[in-house]
Amino acid sequence: MTWLVPLPVVMPLLGAALTLLLARRARAQRWVSIVVLAATVAVAALLLVQSSLDGPLVVEVGGWIAPMGIVLVADQLAALMLVVSASVTLCVLVYSIGQGMADGNEETPLSVYHPTYLVLTAGVCNAFLSGDLFNLYVGFEILLVASYVLLTLGSTETRIRAGTTYVVVSLLSSLIFLVAIGLVYSATGTLNLAQLADRLDALPDDMRLVLQGMLLLAFGIKAAVFPLSAWLPDSYPTAPAPVTAVFAGLLTKVGVYAIIRTETLLFPGGRTADLLMVIAALTMVVGILGAVAQSDIKRLLSFTLVSHIGYMLFGVGLTTPLGLSAAIFYVVHHITIQTTLFLAAGLVERRGGSTALDRLGGLARLSPLLALLFFVPALNLAGIPPFSGFLGKLGLVQAGVDDGGFLAWALVAGGLLTSLLTLYAIARVWNLAFWRAPHPDMPEPGDADRAARTGGAEQPHEGASPAGAVLPRLMTVPTAALVVLGLALTVVAGPLFEISTDAADDLLRRAPYVEAVFPEGPP
Repeated sequence: MTWLVPLPVVMPLLGAALTLLLARRARAQRWVSIVVLAATVAVAALLLVQSSLDGPLVVEVGGWIAPMGIVLVADQLAALMLVVSASVTLCVLVYSIGQGMADGNEETPLSVYHPTYLVLTAGVCNAFLSGDLFNLYVGFEILLVASYVLLTLGSTETRIRAGTTYVVVSLLSSLIFLVAIGLVYSATGTLNLAQLADRLDALPDDMRLVLQGMLLLAFGIKAAVFPLSAWLPDSYPTAPAPVTAVFAGLLTKVGVYAIIRTETLLFPGGRTADLLMVIAALTMVVGILGAVAQSDIKRLLSFTLVSHIGYMLFGVGLTTPLGLSAAIFYVVHHITIQTTLFLAAGLVERRGGSTALDRLGGLARLSPLLALLFFVPALNLAGIPPFSGFLGKLGLVQAGVDDGGFLAWALVAGGLLTSLLTLYAIARVWNLAFWRAPHPDMPEPGDADRAARTGGAEQPHEGASPAGAVLPRLMTVPTAALVVLGLALTVVAGPLFEISTDAADDLLRRAPYVEAVFPEGPP
C-alpha cells in the first residue's frame, strides 16, 4: 500500500494543472476540484487504516534511497492530519462554489481560484507527509505562496494591506526556518528526520538547544503563538469567508504539527518543556482576552483561534503520553470546529449584511437554521459537555493534574479560565447577533423571500448579493456537514483517542518512525 503515500500530494497538483487548462470551463473546473479532493479524502482514510495496522508507510521519492533522497512517511499522526484536513478542504470548496467564488467575477478570478486552492492542499499534505526537513520547508512554501494569492483575491485595498502584513511575517518565518535548516545540515550532514533523530543526540547540549530554539521560533510564527501572533487577527478576517475558514482551520495547525514532530522526534527529553508551557499559558489567556474585546465576529473568532493554539502547546509541553495524546485529539477537534465557525460567520455576513455585532440582531428568528449552524460548534469550541471540545480539554487537564508541577497546575488554571472566557465571548455573540431584537438596518424576512424567488444557488461574493438573501444550499450543506462532523468527533471520541494515544506512543518512542525509514538502522 506504499504507493498510496504520494497521492495526497500528487493528485491535487495534477488537479491544479488540469483546472488551469480548464480556465474557460467553470463547471468542469468545479467537478475536477471536487473529485480530486474527494479522492484525497479516500486515500487519506486508507493510509490511516493501513498505518494503524502495519505501522508507518514510507516512499522514497524518485527511487533515491534514504538519506540521499527525500522520503514521504505516513505514520498515524500524519495520516490522521491528512484525513481531517482533506475533509475540511473538500467542504470549504463546496461552500466557496455555492458562494459564487468560481463564477468568474472580478472579486474571484475564475482561472486562479481552483488551481491555487488545489496547490494549497498539496502543500498542506506535503508538509504532513514530509520525512525530510528541507521537504517540510518546501511544503510550507507551497502552501504559503498559494495562500498569498487566496488572501488577496479581489485586490481590494484592505486585502492588499492585510496580505502585505501576512507576506512579510511569513517570509520572516521562512527565512528563520531556512537558516535553521542550514545550521542543522552543517552540524549533522543530513536533513532526513529519521537520521537526524540519531545524529542530533550526539551533538553538544548547547548546540542542540540553539537548533531547537531556531526551529521553534520559525514554527511558532507559523502557528501564531504568543507573542508571535499579532499578525493573524489583522490578516485572516479580510479574506473571503471560505479562504478565512481554510486558513483558520489548517495553516496554523501545520505549524503546530511541525512543533509536535520536531519536539518528539528530533529533540526528546523536554529541555524546552517549561518554555512551551509558559508560551501555552500566555497564548491561551492573552488570545482569549483579545477575543472578549472584539465587536466583530470574524475578528473575535481569529482571536479564539490564537487562544486555542495554547491548548495544543499545553499537551506538547507536558511531554507525557496523555498530554501529547490529548493535544493530537484537540488539533483534530479544533481544525473541524474553527473552520465550521468561520463558514457560519460567512453565512451571518450574507444573511445580515455584516459581521459587526452592533449591526446585527434577531438572526435566530430570521434564520433558525443559521442560528443552529452557529450555536452547535460555538458550544463545542467553548468546551461544553459532552462535545469533543470538552473531552479534549478534559484530557489536557487530567494530564496537567497527573504531572503535578507548578507550571502544569498554572496551565490547568489558565485552560479553565480560557474555556470560561470563550463561553462568555460566544454567549456575547449569540446575545447580540442572534437573540436580541433585530437591528433597524437588518433585512426583514420578506426580503429573503423575495430574494428566494429570484433563485440561484450561486451568488457573487462580498456585497454582490443583497443582505437578507436566502442562504444557498451549496453554502449551507457543507457548513451543516462540518457541524455533523464535529458532533461525530464526540460519538467516535473513544476510537479517536485510541488513535491519538497510539500516535503519541509512537512519537515518544521514536523507534517505529526511524525503523520504518531505516529498517537496518540509520547510516
